[in-house]
Amino acid sequence: MTLSKFAARVYQLTSEVPRGKVTTYGAIASKMGKPGASRAVGAALKSNPTPIVVPCHRVVRTDGGLAGYGGPAGIGKKAKLLREEGVAVRRGKVDMEKFLFTWR
Repeated sequence: MTLSKFAARVYQLTSEVPRGKVTTYGAIASKMGKPGASRAVGAALKSNPTPIVVPCHRVVRTDGGLAGYGGPAGIGKKAKLLREEGVAVRRGKVDMEKFLFTWR
């Protein structure tokens, strides 16, 4: 499978999000210099050929909501993976003040 440069960069940035933290689709797009491309980031992550290796479960909506997850069992699996990493998920959302990862 050949990745586009865009998808490869999305996967590289997603891989930088440490265990126990989350980032947003918009933050990844902004880090790429494409602040309006959050949906494209989501589309790239939906096609992630190596979930867990590229931890797309660590990417959430700006409000902390657990957006779609392409792996088996969907959002429930995403919540389970985050909880296993120490991220509290309550009512389908992550506390962004506590768990947000930002690039420096």
